[in-house]
Amino acid sequence: MRSKGALVFVLLGALTAYYVYSPIPNNIEERWKLMLTDSFFRSLIQLAELSEWMGLLHYMKVMMFITIAERVVPVSDERVQVSDENFDGVEVIVYQPTQQQESGEPRRAIIYLHGGGWCLGSSRMGPYDLLARHMVTELNAVIVSVEYRLAPAYHFPAQFEDVYRVVKFIFRVDVLKGYHINPERIAVSGDSAGGNLAAAVAQQLQKDPEQHIQLKAQALIYPVLQALDLNTPSYQQNQHMPILPRTLMVRFWSEYFTSDKSFLRAMMANRHNNHESGALLKFVNWSSYLPDSYRQTYNYSAPPVVTGKSSVHSIGPHHLLADPRASPLLVPDTALRLLPKAYVLTCEYDVLRDDGLMYVTRLRNAGVDVTHEHYPGGFHGALMFTTWPTDFDIGHRMMDNFVSWLKQNL
Repeated sequence: MRSKGALVFVLLGALTAYYVYSPIPNNIEERWKLMLTDSFFRSLIQLAELSEWMGLLHYMKVMMFITIAERVVPVSDERVQVSDENFDGVEVIVYQPTQQQESGEPRRAIIYLHGGGWCLGSSRMGPYDLLARHMVTELNAVIVSVEYRLAPAYHFPAQFEDVYRVVKFIFRVDVLKGYHINPERIAVSGDSAGGNLAAAVAQQLQKDPEQHIQLKAQALIYPVLQALDLNTPSYQQNQHMPILPRTLMVRFWSEYFTSDKSFLRAMMANRHNNHESGALLKFVNWSSYLPDSYRQTYNYSAPPVVTGKSSVHSIGPHHLLADPRASPLLVPDTALRLLPKAYVLTCEYDVLRDDGLMYVTRLRNAGVDVTHEHYPGGFHGALMFTTWPTDFDIGHRMMDNFVSWLKQNL
């Protein structure tokens, strides 16, 4: 009996080890802790796929468990005043210092946009609440965290429009005065999909002839910046990396535009470009914009431009692929020259690494002041890993370095 029990125990242990273990590079930070964390993410992804296949729940409804599990109720404390507000029809959470400055000088402000592939996430998640409070206390700033609408219930450009309305609302004279904000010290920032929205907003403000107030800075944390080439070296190198494998990122892109599965299949194969988006591939040509050290042994091959009148290209979201509000990398250099100074954070083990690297190159070529911080042992989503039970040293280091840059540049 004992031998049978021991055999069962060994088998269960082996199965657990087999499932938890994943081939993560040795130089990735806190490797074993990441393996254990990723086993939960992989389980959730598989459950989402199974649920959708059985017709029980939409894929993203299952994945929303991540958001729900991390949800907190932001409340005021002795240092930070928190309030739920509505800015031009969009729900926001405003964090500001409890104590007024003796000098009476207006404060800095950061408009923060959460990540989650435009489908998941919330400002009410514990790590975002922690980040907002940290920025308030370290910068004596007003933080506006935006609860923009999510896909698949709302597709592009709903998310961008929500964020842009909030920014324009904050720029109103009465709002600036009411929150005691210095109009010359406002930044927009976000991580992942939030970094995408932040970059798009910064660009759109430059095009707005009625907008007289401009951002002083943009801070983009492992941003997603283009949907035309989903086979860059970082997409290939990191296609099975923890937290954000290539299949999940492509699914996020697809859901951002449409719930049409034919478009998802086209994106998975990197055969989703039409003539309009194909004409813009030059702006995401990684053989031109990636530093040599990141190209490694990969050879550039332009994504095919599909022609004809197949159903997948004759209708649907394909015309949106060329919209720079969705893919900020697609604007010409002339549209980049007047952008505010930028902070761009990238991670080596992230499918989105090359999006950030290409934007850094293009911004610098256009004369924009750019601070690029690359984490050789970093992985996507690390900034979110700052609370128990997924508390990683790299997450706290990222947060401290990011806030330090804001302190010096905003």
